[in-house]
Amino acid sequence: MRFPKRYAIILLTFICTSVCYIERIGFSIAYTAAADAIGVNQSSKGLILSTFYYGYVVSQVPGGWAAQYIGGRRVLLLSFVLWSLTCALVPLDANRMYIMVLSRLLVGVAQGFIFPSIHTILAQWVPPHERSRSVSLTTSGMYLGAAGGMLLLPSLVKYGGAQSVFLVEASLGVTWSIMWFRFASDPHRSEHPKAIAAGFGDSMLPVSTLKEKRIPSAGSIRSLGKIPWKRMIFSLPVWAIVVNNFTFHYALYVLMNWLPTYFELGLQLSLQEMGSSKMMPYLNMFIFSNIGGVLADYLITRRIFSVTKTRKLLNTIGFIVSALALMALPSFRNSKGTVLCSSVSLGFLALGRAGFAVNHMDVAPRYAGIVMGISNTAGTLAGIVGVGLTGRILEAAKKDDMDLSSSESWRSVFFIPDRALDLFEPERRWELKSSNFRSVLRWAADHK
Repeated sequence: MRFPKRYAIILLTFICTSVCYIERIGFSIAYTAAADAIGVNQSSKGLILSTFYYGYVVSQVPGGWAAQYIGGRRVLLLSFVLWSLTCALVPLDANRMYIMVLSRLLVGVAQGFIFPSIHTILAQWVPPHERSRSVSLTTSGMYLGAAGGMLLLPSLVKYGGAQSVFLVEASLGVTWSIMWFRFASDPHRSEHPKAIAAGFGDSMLPVSTLKEKRIPSAGSIRSLGKIPWKRMIFSLPVWAIVVNNFTFHYALYVLMNWLPTYFELGLQLSLQEMGSSKMMPYLNMFIFSNIGGVLADYLITRRIFSVTKTRKLLNTIGFIVSALALMALPSFRNSKGTVLCSSVSLGFLALGRAGFAVNHMDVAPRYAGIVMGISNTAGTLAGIVGVGLTGRILEAAKKDDMDLSSSESWRSVFFIPDRALDLFEPERRWELKSSNFRSVLRWAADHK
């Protein structure tokens, strides 16, 4: 049997997100080690760690626009080359604050094009009945990359120095770029675009103004018409995705950037001595993300629940359990309890992605990259606010003569994302119509 090309595309995007998060978690680990070695305060650390998101937020919507008009495949390759070169050429020196700020801004801008491009690519290649598990597999690469980074990179910092992390990340980025250039392609007309061909989600945003044009070099059809910006801005389903993206990423980015500091300062534990346990929260995210994707597709294709109810159910369960685990996290003063709570919280947070993260292609498959850019802008703002605010909270606690190894110093850090998940989650509204669900089943019957 011929290996379907869309599976190769999904596998490459999975590796792509893995490498991206190895870079992000790697910088957090390497910079924390370098900054602590020279006594950089927590507020300054928070500024540097959050600088990435300032660059990242700027390029989200332009990334979706570029993927729509230039093609997600090309934009994805260019962004990878740019951030890989930055990691290879810029030295990690915690004393040179301006250099660190500029390099993190540049890496943020480059990586901001990645996820809108991926959503544009998947909307072209993936049929509706495979949508949940395909997006979940692709995004689960983030968590596997973070898990691998937490496991291996602390030892690399210890024996090779902080700069060695940058060189490894750059090598991984260049390797993936070569693979993408060699094996990725735009879909041919006979298989393009599967999601749009089914008409799935077209009722949410207008498509009549689009003009299709063949791109001879790529052999594909791209939509080069007017983008309904006004309809997107005033669309309640789009705002539901935006709110969920913000709350999800507030919790994720705070834990991803400050969990190493919490282990080191809050629990007085060395990351090198924790062994494989420190990677469990991210490994759990990888597992639960794929469980959510497979479960969502099963519930939809077997007609157990509608698309709308499936998205709401998984999102609700994921966010509520994650909030409860975050609430309990600072009560544990040992590595086992902390790893357990953070694993449960991040795992169920990943389960919730089978709700809102796939919804971009449910409500607007033709504009999936642009809608992703809009919602990911909100998610990135959560990183800017959450990561920087956490640094200021810890610095304020230190000025008040509170010991950073005490649970009280960290309670506010975990309470804020807990309240965000708890307050925003019940307000979600997805307005998918039943005709969209029927289109999934018709496509599956015609192409099985």
